[in-house]
Amino acid sequence: MKKSTILTLILSCACCLILDSCKTKSSNVWDDSDSTMGSYKRPKERALWGSNDTADIATVDYRSSSTASNSDFIPLEDEDLKGQFSELIFAQPKDSPGEDGSALPGINGFSSPTGTLAQIFKNVYFNTDEYTPKDADSSATIQKIVSHLKTNPNTYVFVTGNCDQRGPEAYNQSLGAKRSNSIRSLLIKQGVNAEQIHTVSYGKEKLADTHNNSEAWAKNRRAEFKIFVKR
Repeated sequence: MKKSTILTLILSCACCLILDSCKTKSSNVWDDSDSTMGSYKRPKERALWGSNDTADIATVDYRSSSTASNSDFIPLEDEDLKGQFSELIFAQPKDSPGEDGSALPGINGFSSPTGTLAQIFKNVYFNTDEYTPKDADSSATIQKIVSHLKTNPNTYVFVTGNCDQRGPEAYNQSLGAKRSNSIRSLLIKQGVNAEQIHTVSYGKEKLADTHNNSEAWAKNRRAEFKIFVKR
C-alpha cells in the first residue's frame, strides 16, 4: 500500500473521531450545572437582568426539548424573557440587608411569617415559564400584602423566587429572579415603599415538593415571603 494511501486513511479516521467527540458534547447541552447558590447573595447581583447567570443562558438552545404539552418544560428564549421583563424593573433598595452599616440583617435574619401574618403573606404561584401570578387567589394575596406593608412601614420583606426542578440551573436562577421582581413590581405599583421590598432567587434549590410530577412542579413554581420588623 502506498504511503499516500495510508496517510489518507489515517486522516479520515482522525476526522471521524473529532466529529464523534463534537456530537457527544452537543448531546450534553441539557446537562445541569453542579453549581448551587449556597449562601445568600446580594439582590443587586442576582435579581436584576444582566447578572452573570444570563450570560450562560444565552449560549444554550433551550427549545431543543420534546413536543409540547401542558406539563412540558419549554423555556422562553433569552430575548423573550429580557424584553418582557424590562418593563417590570424597579431600582433595588439603597439599603442592602446584611451589609456593613445596614439597618437590616441579612436574609437569614428575616423569618417566615407565622400566625396572622401567615394568612397575609401567603405563597404566590406561577404557571410553567411564567413570572406573573397565575390566578385570582394570588391577586387577593398581593392586595393583602400591599395593605399590610403600607400601614406598617417598619416591616421589610424578602420576596424569594422559586422554580420547579426541570431545566438547567442558570435558566431557573434567572426565572426565579423574574418571579420575585415581578411580585416586587406589583407591590410598588400599588403604593408600597420600594425600600421595604428586597428580592432573591433560589432557582430550583429550595423545592417545596421533591417529587417529579406535575403536582409537585406546581407547588415549586412559587414566590415566598420572609419578613423583618425593625423596632
